Amino acid sequence: MQSSAVPELAHTHARPIHWLATATAVAGVVALSSVLQPGAATAAQTPGPQTKSAPAPVVPPDPAAVDFPLECGPVDAVVKKRASGDLDGDGRPETVAVVHCDAPMGTPPDGVYVLTQDAGGDTPRVVATLVDPKDRTNVDDFALRGRDVTATLLGYSSDEVPSCCPDVREDVKWRWENGAFTRSTPAGAKSV
Repeated sequence: MQSSAVPELAHTHARPIHWLATATAVAGVVALSSVLQPGAATAAQTPGPQTKSAPAPVVPPDPAAVDFPLECGPVDAVVKKRASGDLDGDGRPETVAVVHCDAPMGTPPDGVYVLTQDAGGDTPRVVATLVDPKDRTNVDDFALRGRDVTATLLGYSSDEVPSCCPDVREDVKWRWENGAFTRSTPAGAKSV
């Protein structure tokens, strides 16, 4: 057996006193860190003379705050779908809402309404009716693409067709032009 060229070091063998000293040091650091806490962090900056604040974002109209022109009797109107965007290019968003009466049975017809609210105002209002519930149609594939409102309308060819089974399908698009929403049929739209 060959002996080591380096003499044995006394501190390479852990003894209970070493463990006790280490535990005491760690406990001291933990205790000290709980006493010396930094102040509460804030994200606010004090504005300098050249700092400008950004304009507050404009919140789109909330359909829950609107009385829709629906005759629902004892049940409430339900917002089935909604989408928001600047439809008329004025810099303020509008909301388009698909709404129907909360009927306990059957498939109630949908209405599609455009909502807006005045700058600084907090009460939204209906400014356009794109689909009237009196037309007995249901709205499917509803979307807002840029400034275009698109939907698939499911309707009936006559009053004899049961409400469960619409037999007419029409793809439509609305766009704000010359102060009003104009309705068109997108290219490639098919009817059933």
